[in-house]
Amino acid sequence: MGRLKLAVSCSSNMNRSMEAHSFLAKKGFNVQSFGSGNQVKLPGPSPDRPNVYEFNSATYNDIYNDLVMKDKTLYTQNGLLHMLDRNRRIKESPQKFQTCEDRFDVIICLEERVYDQILEDLQTRESVDGQSVHVINMDIQDNHEEATIGALFVCDLCTRLEACEDLDNEIDEVLTDFESKCNRNILHTICFY
Repeated sequence: MGRLKLAVSCSSNMNRSMEAHSFLAKKGFNVQSFGSGNQVKLPGPSPDRPNVYEFNSATYNDIYNDLVMKDKTLYTQNGLLHMLDRNRRIKESPQKFQTCEDRFDVIICLEERVYDQILEDLQTRESVDGQSVHVINMDIQDNHEEATIGALFVCDLCTRLEACEDLDNEIDEVLTDFESKCNRNILHTICFY
């Protein structure tokens, strides 16, 4: 079937989607990553004081430098600076899915709330030519360890999807098989551009 155009999305385009983006890019997949939330949110000095940035304006480099200025020790210890360092080697800044005009064959969401936001966005866009896009959700907890495990699952799933002769007819079987293998609940909807 050839190369699928893939998108991976979490809420802030920081941890889960970027880890999956990194894995998939290294394996040669045609992939982009996104956030679907209103803003980019990162843990702050306390749960009620997160660090908040705007999509499509703050670069990973800006955020990295901002956190170094605020408290280099804290953000080194909690892994945020390491994560941002990885991110800035992949692309310039966090991107919001809802402002992207590119089309994809498959969009993989890493949290049910993100899946709902992306479906809502796709269903409210003006339909142009009826090209289908498969939107899949696999819940991955938002921490470094789960993001790595999730990236391996996403990579495995994308490998299976690219092996399909006819994605539209084979995807249900692939997802059912994958769901039982990885023991994760998978959601799937077809939308149209």
